[in-house]
Amino acid sequence: MVSYYLTSEVTHRNLNDGTIEGIRHKYLPVFSVQYHPEASPGPQESAYLFDEYIDIMRTNRGE
Repeated sequence: MVSYYLTSEVTHRNLNDGTIEGIRHKYLPVFSVQYHPEASPGPQESAYLFDEYIDIMRTNRGE
């Protein structure tokens, strides 16, 4: 049972030093990034993160 809660995958890595910049849980509706997706280089480069967040909130809002 513990492995279920510790199961995640790397989704983003820093190209300069290889550090982990994003993770996603394989079973739960949870993800995270360790950078500012609203910042540069372009206004639409990370829009998918916000779309995914909204989808997770709509799916799990408990109505």
